[in-house]
Amino acid sequence: MEEGILKQLERTRELMIRSGIENGLRNAKTIRLSKQLDRLMNKYAKQKEQNQSDQLMN
Repeated sequence: MEEGILKQLERTRELMIRSGIENGLRNAKTIRLSKQLDRLMNKYAKQKEQNQSDQLMN
């Protein structure tokens, strides 16, 4: 499942950068993508932390 989140992270990051260049950093679309990227990064970090915890328990 980590691979899926990583692909989403990369795609969202690319879209955010493109939006920032084309529309500006304060544009609503750029900000929305930035927030979406933050949520994905938090989800990925939690998942990675959980996987490490699970490995320690085994």
